[in-house]
Order: sequence, then structure tokens, then C-alpha cells
Amino acid sequence: MDSGDAISTTILQDGDVPAEVPKVIAIAFSNPVFPHFSTNGVFKQEGMMDELLVISESSSPYVGVFMAKDPDRRDPNQLDMCAADLFPVGTLCMLDDVVLQHGNAHVSLTPLRRIRIVERERFDAAKSLLTVHQSTETDKGNGKESDVLSSTTSESVSSTFPQEVESKDTAKDEVGEEAAVDKSETVADITEKESAEAATLTNSGPDEDKPAEKPFIYVNVVNVVDEPYDKDDSMLKGTQDALVECLREAMSRSQYVSDLVMTQVPRLNTDIMLAPGLLADFVGSFGFHDPGESQKLLEETNIRERVHLALMLLKKEMVALTLAAQIQSEVQDDYMNTQRRYMLQQQLSKIKKELGLERDDKEAVVEKFQNRLKQLHVPEEVDQVVKQEMQKLQYLDSHSQEFGVTRSYLDWLTQIPYGLQSDDVFDLVAAKTVLDKDHFGLDDVKERILEFIAVSKMRGPGHTAGKIICLCGPPGVGKTSIASSIAESLGRKYFRFSVGGMYDVAEIKGHRRTYVGAMPGKIIQGLKLTQTENPLILIDEIDKIGRGHTGDPSSALLELLDPEQNKAYVDHYLDVPTDLSKVLFVCTANVTDTIPVPLLDRMEVIRLSGYVTQEKLEIAKRHLIPAARDTTGTSTSETVIADEAVEELIKHYTRENGVRGLQKQIEKVHRKLALRMVRGTEDKVAISSENIRDYVGKELYADPKLYQTTTPVGVVMGLAWTAMGGAVLYVESALADGMGHGKSTKNQDSTDTAHDDSGSGRLLTTGRLGETMGESAKIGYTYAKNFLHGLDAQNRFFQNHAVHVHVAEGAVPKDGPSAGVTFVSSLLSLALDRPLRADTSMTGEVSLTGKILRVGGIKEKLIAARAADVTTVIFPEGNRADVDGLADYLKEGVQIHFASEYDDVYRVAFADNEQST
Repeated sequence: MDSGDAISTTILQDGDVPAEVPKVIAIAFSNPVFPHFSTNGVFKQEGMMDELLVISESSSPYVGVFMAKDPDRRDPNQLDMCAADLFPVGTLCMLDDVVLQHGNAHVSLTPLRRIRIVERERFDAAKSLLTVHQSTETDKGNGKESDVLSSTTSESVSSTFPQEVESKDTAKDEVGEEAAVDKSETVADITEKESAEAATLTNSGPDEDKPAEKPFIYVNVVNVVDEPYDKDDSMLKGTQDALVECLREAMSRSQYVSDLVMTQVPRLNTDIMLAPGLLADFVGSFGFHDPGESQKLLEETNIRERVHLALMLLKKEMVALTLAAQIQSEVQDDYMNTQRRYMLQQQLSKIKKELGLERDDKEAVVEKFQNRLKQLHVPEEVDQVVKQEMQKLQYLDSHSQEFGVTRSYLDWLTQIPYGLQSDDVFDLVAAKTVLDKDHFGLDDVKERILEFIAVSKMRGPGHTAGKIICLCGPPGVGKTSIASSIAESLGRKYFRFSVGGMYDVAEIKGHRRTYVGAMPGKIIQGLKLTQTENPLILIDEIDKIGRGHTGDPSSALLELLDPEQNKAYVDHYLDVPTDLSKVLFVCTANVTDTIPVPLLDRMEVIRLSGYVTQEKLEIAKRHLIPAARDTTGTSTSETVIADEAVEELIKHYTRENGVRGLQKQIEKVHRKLALRMVRGTEDKVAISSENIRDYVGKELYADPKLYQTTTPVGVVMGLAWTAMGGAVLYVESALADGMGHGKSTKNQDSTDTAHDDSGSGRLLTTGRLGETMGESAKIGYTYAKNFLHGLDAQNRFFQNHAVHVHVAEGAVPKDGPSAGVTFVSSLLSLALDRPLRADTSMTGEVSLTGKILRVGGIKEKLIAARAADVTTVIFPEGNRADVDGLADYLKEGVQIHFASEYDDVYRVAFADNEQST
């Protein structure tokens, strides 16, 4: 057995490197550093840079490089680290060079030998080399600095550390015995000596010149020496040969490894292949190994085991290199195959073109567009644009972005149905049959469509002009569905889009072609889809159109829905005129209040009212029940639904002007029926008003008529008209001071102050009344006082009492100009202490002089009155024509009175219950 590696020993011998450097600053690196293979680092902390700069200029320019145990703290600039955070075995390195550049310190290190931490401490400024340097700065000319440093070093070595050990076990034993025998004495001696030296060095100047504490880690170290090994060991030689062969293979596969061999090995002045320990260290210095496995290699002092570990590390890397080479080869093969296929396809395409078997992509595209144009009657202006774009397409590269934009533009432009129209149907009987097939009622709409057909027939084929119709009514009355029936009755194509909540004007007018993904607006899309110039286009929910930062869509509809302008409608994308004058536009809305006046003026408004009970019953029998049977798979032989059961659903399970809610309830009944039939509990079912609750549950709505026989004093039933249809609305008046009714104060003198407390002569209103309805209450209050004075000049009710007027259902906002007569009647009922007839309801606005003004929504209000079982209704005289135009079945069973002044209302509303009106 030899005493060691002779070649390695030769490398370690250096007259400038002391055999022992017992105390060094500890630096944390992300990877272990192996002896003899130079490395470098970058330091950014100012204190660390200063300390390293001083060390490099001292006579002992040595540092200890250790790897941190925590992977997140492996940073040489980490100053808040303690020595316990480091692996105990590291490398003693010489500071070759410290270069300050861009605020950083670039440090070159030459690793010398392995070292082990045996004692550690956090060094403060008084003990740092930077302090020593500052304290002895004046003695540099006399050469005293090196004496001080060498003296301090030698004392520490002689009093603290044993001599270098020959093997790993011997080193552990000797260090352990030394520490165990004289540990307390050694630490005390070091502390005493260093404290005295620090006091001597730091007291040489004023107190304010003392440097602040710097958290550098200085550690006491000993050398780690390799175990002796036999150079003729066959196992060692075999492992070494395998490592050399593996290294050569790695050099052939990795440029990184090859560069390391070419740069590092020549600097050693020895044959690395003959030194197993040095060869293992060289392999360990490769930066691609796992840091933990590299640290094990650094700590290993048995040469055979170290070479074996190095071989395992390199073989693991070789596996990765082999896999990477395989992947690279597969990628290269795929790429070459793709390129080969592409070249063959290009050659084949060229051959086919030469033989006339294949055309160019551009030629095929242009020919497709030309074939489309042959079937159209394109206007001259549009034809010129098409030819220009086709000519431009010939000169564009088929792979360029401009080619795609131009191709998409021509694709749209040549699919607009210029000159193509569907044949109109002029058969009135057939049209009436189609309209009645799916819709009951809606006579105004059906009559208007028949008029349109008649006019078109009189003008002759090809002269049918487009129209703009707006169907306005509450939800669920069939506005949208009847539009498709209109298109079917006219023999026209149908296209629908909704503008409810639309904020972007480009949805209607299209996008500019400069934008990526630009496309035409909804109208042009409709023409392309229907392939006719005269389709029926339904613009749904036009009253709910929005307005945003991208424009006002309602303003874009002005041009679209103007018969004088839409003859040459210009979409932003196409940028050529398009004739829309033959399009039949049908719009739907719930209310017209939110539609801009200029837009509303362009449309012919047809108002649709809600359905009465008889109409809903008929719709249910004709349409809803058969549709529910088809949906659920039931048949007429299995289920029979009585009319009384449907009426029960209408009255107590739905409260609407349309039939959507009724449809849901009928579908619910049939679903329950289907479930029971499948379970086998029922075969044939007859549903009546008595057992309807077994299928739909308890009643959802109570009778809208709150008072059945008599109404309290001050309570009057009014009629309202909302976007949801008609409704009954109770107006209630009461004293705000709680002093009784009008009779008790009839003969009170105006000077009587018995009731002139906090609120005399005041009107309070509640019920979330809007501005218009609030003004109606004030007008009614003023007129009621004047009217009461005309009836009885001695009645001082309104002067002596504060009156509170409330409109029922206070959670619902209310507004409108038709509640004036209701407010007056309620106030007079309170003042006269006379209730109104319980079967009476009224609507109309009143002026300060007592005139009853015309209001709207007569049909809806009459439907609401019938739903509340009202037998007497008072309308303004100005609405007589509206009432006369209503169907007889709507007025059946209702006594209607007309009033031009409030005296007419008073005679009907306050008549005795037994008197006939």
C-alpha cells in the first residue's frame, strides 16, 4: 500500500500555500467545488465584496467554499446564514483575482484541497480581516501587517487544532479526542486571545470609527486527506478504465464535456488518466450533476469508492445524453421526412400543371368567384369592385395575409344575392290559413299582413315594396313566433337576430376590413343565409338596444329602417351599396317609450294586447295542450283535461297577459301524468278543477280583487297599464293624524285649531310613485278640495287634517298619467266618509278644472278589469273610439261608462249600491 497519490501530492505542493489554514471565511455555493479545477463566482453584497477584496490583498488569500444544505439558500450573497446550514466538507480555495465591475465583484478561485469544519462562529467586525487591515494601515510600509496576521493565525493553530490526520477515521478520532479532552480550555483561550487582539486593534482610533458588525461566517477547519490505496488494485484499475472509457464517450457526445477536458486538463501539468482520485474529482466538477451526489463525491476519501461514484454519475449523464441524442435524431428524421414530402408534392404539382391536370390555387379561387357572379345580377358599381379585387388577388402570394383578407372579402361579396328574389304568395285564403294555424287572436297583425298581400297583388309581381312593422306588446303574446308565420304565409325566407343588450354598432353595420377577423353586420349575414333580396328579417327586442363606447346601435338602425335610405345601404365591411328596399322588416318591443323617437317614426307600430281568459282557454285547447302531449308522449285517449281545470290554471297559477306561464303549467300537468302512467298507477286520467292541485300543487296567486262586496272608505280600484300588460291598482287614503273621518269635522269652523297640530292640511304619498304619478296625486288633491267645497262649503276636512295616500304593493315602482280620477275619488271617499261601489274600477287623468283626459292601454286595462271580476268600468270620453273598436267578447258582462268631467265619475262611483247606473 502506498501512502497516497504521488501525482496528486505533487500538485498540492506549493511554496505559497501553507500546510494548514485553520480559520477561513465560509462561502456558500450551489454546487461543490473540487480541488485543482478552477471556478469563479459573482458577489453583489457590498460588505462581502469589501471583505473578499481585503482577503485577496492579504498574505493569506484563502477562503472556504461549502455547499448549503437548503437548495433555496445556495447563494454566495446570502449573509444571514449560519455555519450549521453548510455541509461540513468543502474546499479550500485561493482568491486569484477580484474584479469590481458594474457594482459586482467577479472572483476567480483556484480550489486547493478538501477541508472540514470542526468549529464555527459568526465573525463580527472586530475579528474580521477588514478590521485588521484598517487598524494596521499605517504600518504597511514597515511590513507589520503580515506579522500580525501570521501571529494571529499561528496562535490559533497552535492552541486549537491537532495536526493533519492520515485517514478519515484517524482524523475523526483525533479531532474528537482533542475536542473532548480540552474543549472548554481551548475555547476559553481563543476567546481571551481574540478579545485582547480585537481590543488592541480597534482602540487605536476614536469610537465613531469602529466598523459596524458584519455577519460573515468564519469557520475553523482541518485538512481532509485521502485514504491510502493500492495502485495495483484490480478493482480500482477496472473502475478507472471504465471511467476513462465513459469519459471519452461523453467527450464524443457532449461538446460541453469536450471543452472542459480541453481547457482544464492541460493546466494540471500531469496525466489525469493515471491519477484515479484526480480523475474522479474532474468528473465531479462537471456542472450538470445533482448537487447532492456531487457533495457525496467530495466527502468520499476512499479512492476506490470515489472513482466508483464518479463512474455512476457519468453513466447517469450518459443515459441522458443518449436519450437526448435519440430524441434529436427522431426530430431530425421527422423534419427531413416532412421536407422530403413537401418537395415531392411541389414536384408533383409542377408536373400536373405542366400536363394540364391541375390548376393553380389562385386560378381555382378566381374561377369559383366568377361562377358565382354568373348567377347574379350584380350592379355595375359592385361589379367594378369585384373585378379590381380579383385582379389584385392574381398578384398576391397565396400564403400572405393580404391574400387571405382579399379572398374572404370576395367570398362575402359574391354570396350577396344580387337580383335573386323569392316568389311572393298572393293567395289571401292560404295566407289566412297559415296565420291561423299557429296563432289564435292577433287579428290586427293578421289583417295588416293580408293588406300587405293585397297591395302587392295589385301592384303586380316584382313591384312589392318592403315595409317596417313594429309589433309592440307584453311578453308571451306571440310577437316573435307570429313573425315566422308571416314569412311562411308570404312565401319568404326568414332570418332573425336580437338587438337586446347590443352595445356594438359593428354588429349591425359590420367591421372595417382593416381589423383581424372582420366580418359584415347581421343584415348582410341574413342576406347571405337566405340567398334572397326580399326575406323577412325579424329584429327582436328593439326596445332593449344598448349604447356603449363603440357607438349607438339605434342610430345605425335609422339608415337600415328608412325606406328612402336602405335602397343603397352600405355595410362597413363590404363598403358597396346593397339594396334592402325589398326586405320586410318586423321589429318586436314590449314598450315604445325606450325607442328613440326618430327610429319609432320610421316604423308602423301594431300594438298587441294581452289575452283574456276565453282567449287563453282557446289557445290552450288548440295549441298548448296538443304540443304538451307531443312533448311528453301522452295521447288524448289517456288524458282528458276539462276546460274548468284550464281556467283554474289561468286564474290561480298564472298572472300574465301572455301564455308562457300557462304553457309551463300545462307541460307540468302532462309530465306528472307521464310519470304516473309509467309507474302504472293510472291508465286514463280525467283532470278537473277538483283534482288539478294534485298535479300542480297549491295555488300561486290569489284573487286580484282584494274586496269582494264592499270597499272601505278611501279605497278605490284603479286600472294600470305596464310593459307586462294591464293590472288593477288600489289607491288608499287615510288620515295621517288618526282623527276619524270627514263627517265628524263637517261643521268645524276654520278657526278651530283642535286638529291644527303637526300635519293639518298636508298630503303624504307613499307607494314608490314616479314623478308623473306624484304630480297626478297633487293635482287630484287640489281638485278634490275644490270639488268638496262645491258639494259642501262647510266641510273643512282637507284644511283640518293631514291625509296619507298610498298605492298598494309599495315594493313595485309606479308611474304614469292615468291615475288622476282614482286619486280624486279616493280622497273624496275619505272626506265624505262614503265607500265606493266594490264592483267599480276607473282610469283617466284629471285636470285642475275637472276635465277627464284621454289615456292609453284601454284594451289591456279592460282585460285586467275582467280578470278581477269588475262589472263597472269608467273610461275617459276621449277613449270611446278605442272601446268601440274592441271585440264584443271583451266587453261582454262589463258595464262601461264614459266621463268627460269628474262630475260624470262622481255620479257613477258614488251612486248607492242599490241604484242602477
